[in-house]
Amino acid sequence: MKRKMEVSELIFKIIAYVLLIIFSALCIYPLLYALSSMFSGFDAVRDGKVVLWPVDVQGKAFMYVAKNSTFWINYANTLFVTFVGTIWCLVYSILGAYALSKKRLMGRHGFNFFLVFTMWFAAGVVPTYLNYQQTGEIFASIAGKNTFTDIDLKWLIVIAMGMNATNIVLLRNSFEGVPSEIEEAARIDGATELQILTKVYIPMSKATIATVALFFGISRWNGYFWAYKVLGGAQSYSWPVQVYMRDFIKIETNLTGIAPSRENGSTIGADNLGEALSYLYSMVVFAMIPILIIYPFIQKYFAKGVNMGGVKE
Repeated sequence: MKRKMEVSELIFKIIAYVLLIIFSALCIYPLLYALSSMFSGFDAVRDGKVVLWPVDVQGKAFMYVAKNSTFWINYANTLFVTFVGTIWCLVYSILGAYALSKKRLMGRHGFNFFLVFTMWFAAGVVPTYLNYQQTGEIFASIAGKNTFTDIDLKWLIVIAMGMNATNIVLLRNSFEGVPSEIEEAARIDGATELQILTKVYIPMSKATIATVALFFGISRWNGYFWAYKVLGGAQSYSWPVQVYMRDFIKIETNLTGIAPSRENGSTIGADNLGEALSYLYSMVVFAMIPILIIYPFIQKYFAKGVNMGGVKE
């Protein structure tokens, strides 16, 4: 028999659905606006006539970005940093979380405390930057070099920016939820520590691992600040796409509140801000495509992974 809904419950659901619709619209609108500006006329973009749908439809901005070789080189750099960086982060995060989940680990409580401590008190911008510089110098000395190359700097972004205490905590809690009886059975069968990790813990925690991989991937793909600080002085072909877009904004537009510095290699007329904005929105749309493609495949693991890793029994 179907239960009759109470008035208070009905009001709550109506309010919840209304808020969800508003929130969804706020999330979708920037994407729709970028798409519309991408295919709108330059004058319409400059004069703010684009609200939801394209105005004076044309594809010049799309073709400009599609033929921009520098943009796609930077795009490939971002793919490299994201893919390799995510794998790197996952490997040592899984190893660290596995070790911290074991009660037999000597000093386990101390290690866990220091891990959580970094979530409460961040080092700050200056110490973090100095740490990256020192890490880069260590890499250079190991390789027998006196200076960094652009390739070295990209590897510095991959290796030195991989730590995330929250994700390690999620993985640790997920590993702690694996029944100890399964591990004991594997040990009786002669499994090594590495086999137990790869054959037992990782398969049973794949939802949390997929969620953490999504977190790492998005942070690497959207990462701008440290990529700009580390790679900003390198050649433009070595930049991630986010740094390239920031440089485009600086040269071609006044969005930063500073007059455009079009003398530094501008290819756009100085009197056409709408053209530059259309090109910029096209870059934004292209930059969102990988995340939009990957996210639906990982979404099914998201809620389950957070619940498994975020709750400690």
